[in-house]
Amino acid sequence: MLRCMLRTKLHMATVTESNIAYEGSITIDASLMKEAGIIPYEQVMISNVNNGERFETYVIAGRKGSGEICLNGPTARKGVVGDKVIIFCYGYLEDGKAKVLKPKIIKLDDSNRIKR
Repeated sequence: MLRCMLRTKLHMATVTESNIAYEGSITIDASLMKEAGIIPYEQVMISNVNNGERFETYVIAGRKGSGEICLNGPTARKGVVGDKVIIFCYGYLEDGKAKVLKPKIIKLDDSNRIKR
C-alpha cells in the first residue's frame, strides 16, 4: 500500500507578491526550493494562515536568494502581500518507508530566510 505523506514544509512563509496576470502557480525562491527538495512544476498545497484558504497548485522557481513567494494567476485571489502561508509538499511512500519518514520542516522568518 502507498501512503500519501508530508515530505517537506515551508512554515510561515510571507507572501511577497500577488500577480493575477499569470497563468497560475506559486513562485518560490529557488534557494528555498532546493533546501526543501521541491522541483519545478511539483504539486504543493498552500494554507493561508491569515484567511484560512487552502489550495493546490504547482511550483515555479523564483530568483535564487530573493525570498520571493508569489501567488500567481487564480491563486492570487487566495492571499495578499504580507499574508503568512504554509507550503506543504507530499509524496507517496510504501508502508515501511512511510512509518520511518521524518519530514523536513523549514521555518522561515518574515523575510523568508531560513531560521537556523
